[in-house]
Amino acid sequence: MAGPLSGEELGKIDAYWRAANYLSVGQIYLKDNPLLERPLTREDIKPRLLGHFGTTPGLNFIYVHLNRIIRNHRANMMYLIGPGHGAPGIIANTFLEGSYTELYPNIERNRDGMKRLFRQFSWPYGVPSHDAPEVPGSISEGGELGYSLLHAYGAVLDNPDLIVPCVVGDGEAETGALAASWHSNKFINPITDGAVLPILHLNGYKIANPTVLARIDPDELESLFKGYGYKPYVLEGDDPKDMHQRMAEVLDTLYAEIQRIQRHAREK
Repeated sequence: MAGPLSGEELGKIDAYWRAANYLSVGQIYLKDNPLLERPLTREDIKPRLLGHFGTTPGLNFIYVHLNRIIRNHRANMMYLIGPGHGAPGIIANTFLEGSYTELYPNIERNRDGMKRLFRQFSWPYGVPSHDAPEVPGSISEGGELGYSLLHAYGAVLDNPDLIVPCVVGDGEAETGALAASWHSNKFINPITDGAVLPILHLNGYKIANPTVLARIDPDELESLFKGYGYKPYVLEGDDPKDMHQRMAEVLDTLYAEIQRIQRHAREK
């Protein structure tokens, strides 16, 4: 498919994304049989399930594409997520990249380590269902009633080389704290501060029911964010290979635009 990704790069990104998705599903559902080496039984499944897979593939998708930007441009980035029950995805990615095992050597990168990784999630004496402080590099516990964007803008103040992509979930977008945080762009100085890249992750639902921003007319939603002072880019679809190419193209465009704005401000 046409796009910035070569066939090899597309294959690797898609394989990484699928691996992260599998590790995420395993944390939510499995307490045994992590590699499905035998037929799945009821005894393999946790009796109480916490964590939302609905938001997780999107978080994993964004994670791997941001890694591409970091590798290609040696960009200084920090990924900040708001959807609280997306923790399985972030834990999965830190496990894949090795930082989770560095911090917790008992969670080895093998079958036994995967079993412990799966079993500990939302389990007695294990780890919480949110992005708690136990997650390597965590500065924001997802689901904190909408503080993710505020934390993102705070992180880039007086930090001119930092870019913070911040994922905002449907549900938290309806909170007062998050709704007010969209205006934090008014406080950013492109000369002395870094840049925040807000990503509104509209999968359509919060814990109990549909969300407002996912139900209003797309033109109205775009006008809302233009009024906030942003230039919206819309990305939606259901073909993974096409979405990988389109996401890579959008992020290349956004990264170049951030660099252009900062360069123009700093060269005056």
